[in-house]
Amino acid sequence: MLSDPLNTDLLKLRREDDRPVDWVVAPGHVDYAAAEAFMEARVAAIAAGEAGEMIWLLEHPPLYTAGVSARDEDLLDAGRFPVHRTGRGGQFTYHGPGQRVAYVMLDLNRRGKDVRAFVRGLEQWLIGGLGEFGVKADVRDGRVGVWVERKGPGWSREDKIAAIGVKLRKWVSFHGVSLNVEPDLDHFGGIVPCGIQEHGVTSLVDLGVLATMDEADAALKTSFHRIFGPTTEIIPSS
Repeated sequence: MLSDPLNTDLLKLRREDDRPVDWVVAPGHVDYAAAEAFMEARVAAIAAGEAGEMIWLLEHPPLYTAGVSARDEDLLDAGRFPVHRTGRGGQFTYHGPGQRVAYVMLDLNRRGKDVRAFVRGLEQWLIGGLGEFGVKADVRDGRVGVWVERKGPGWSREDKIAAIGVKLRKWVSFHGVSLNVEPDLDHFGGIVPCGIQEHGVTSLVDLGVLATMDEADAALKTSFHRIFGPTTEIIPSS
């Protein structure tokens, strides 16, 4: 159940007609440039009323992406993996196997036209999905993404478990979110993730939650329904 302070803003994110969103899970590892090209075409079609909304879940081969706020000094090892400059919000991030990327192509013309509410909805979607595994996560002022607090005898720290980076065109969203299920966390070492040096990154498996990607997808779908409404599963043709 959504907490009371969020209800008013988040309710506007549901379509009045409750039309289901296409929910597509891509097999294998999807090339980043091909994914961007697909998103560009799909977003244009949604804006023109020629296609429905879509959540596209996939994994990429290891790579770094730079958002519009990325600083060159935050790319610590430029030769480690391919680097893609992109128009999404945010700074440097890593994508790779074991990380669930969800590209979010939603028509905010039908969902309140409120950017702040939309970003809060994405945050609560991820927080709710993690909650399905008993993982308590939250957001932090001044830090993008979703965070968990970790404690041990005499120590505590906050690690990032999910990232958010979106763009809007004609009030249709693209790019989206990423959730660390079981990526190689060493791969984040080639960048300063999201420009934040004083905190680390973690994953479900790193937290001791031995979730499969299918289980993570199911948790994300359950949480998505609570915030954005129903989905219909589409089997990709390729």
